[in-house]
Amino acid sequence: MIGLGARYEWLLGTRYLRARQQEGFLSLISVVSMAGLAVGVAVLIVVLSVMNGFERELRTRMLSVTSHATLLGLGSTLQDWHHAQQVALGMQGVRAAVPYVEEQAMLSHDAALAATQVRGILPDEDRRAVGLVQTLDPAVLAQLQPGAFGIVLGDVLATQLGVRAGDSVVLMAAEGSATPVGIAPRMRRMKVAGTFHTGMYEYDSALALMHIDDARLLYRLGDGVTGLRLALADPLQAPALVRALALKLGGGYFVSDWTRVHAAFFQSIELTKSLLFMILLSLVAVAAFNIIAALVLVVKDKRAEVAILRTLGAGPQNILLTFLIQGALIGLIGTLGGAALGWLLAYNLDALIKLVERLAHTQFLDAKVYFMSDLPTWVQWGDVLRVCGVAFLLCTLATVYPAWRAAQLRPAEGLRHD
Repeated sequence: MIGLGARYEWLLGTRYLRARQQEGFLSLISVVSMAGLAVGVAVLIVVLSVMNGFERELRTRMLSVTSHATLLGLGSTLQDWHHAQQVALGMQGVRAAVPYVEEQAMLSHDAALAATQVRGILPDEDRRAVGLVQTLDPAVLAQLQPGAFGIVLGDVLATQLGVRAGDSVVLMAAEGSATPVGIAPRMRRMKVAGTFHTGMYEYDSALALMHIDDARLLYRLGDGVTGLRLALADPLQAPALVRALALKLGGGYFVSDWTRVHAAFFQSIELTKSLLFMILLSLVAVAAFNIIAALVLVVKDKRAEVAILRTLGAGPQNILLTFLIQGALIGLIGTLGGAALGWLLAYNLDALIKLVERLAHTQFLDAKVYFMSDLPTWVQWGDVLRVCGVAFLLCTLATVYPAWRAAQLRPAEGLRHD
């Protein structure tokens, strides 16, 4: 009998999952346990996919308006930027190095007033770099000529000011000019060449682009610039590459990169993912408790059958393995079903959310709060494997106690009342 252990233990374990007519309640408990486990696994996968999608989308949009890395002088401007640009372009992994000017300003139109960040760019060079300029209409960029004092506004900022392409706004620089009556703000009337949209409220509402020569003239920078923006083949190499560039130039520069500028934000996302994983894992733990309850009832119902098996020569290890197989199958089916359900929901979540928004006539994601109005998802198979592995492990551990109780059952006690 023991020699056929692997065969009959598997047959018994799978048979106990299929209810006979008088055992419908036990089968129902097993189905509920599988369903609870599947829901827990699916929720975990969907939540982690949403966090992954949010992080990736936010990183992509940030890199569309910011640089992979920046090199700045120790003073207010970077004067030898031509030399630094040539050295940067000669380094492996650097796709582009473009000068820029970045200052604060106020924009006004009629009675509307808004604070903004002015960025002076070289349109032809910026189009070769990774960033916002690549998405702009070439006809709009063509209007950013030296001396034309054209300006491109974020669409939200343009709405706040009540302007559109062809209108004019008054730019007030943060630095003033000395006059006989005191310090007066430096002002210049600018023509709105067009608008842009990044999908991130932070930038669409507070960023304006203009030609770098006009920006240097307004802020009296001479031939200097604020710094160099670097576009890299691998953004993850930004910290090492920009430091290597500064050292190659002999030092004496401020360096920064996107991982440092937004470090706290991405760290908070990772922390949130970890906390959500631990909290939502409680759903899987509840499903594991259901498996314990289901197997305890099965063991109680099968006392007579276990006693007969023991009298026929089955050892405690065979009985233990039988119920471990049943519990493992419940965990495996529930885990795989939850993974499939989670994958299906994650890939269609945005469409489902939009459908609910249309039916409820509301908007769940406000761009002013969440930086974006849609709900991106990104299923990482590493997360799926981690969730499934932890869920299956919990379910397997949950079967140990009921299986152990069944293995300890004595034949005489099992047959006493039968």
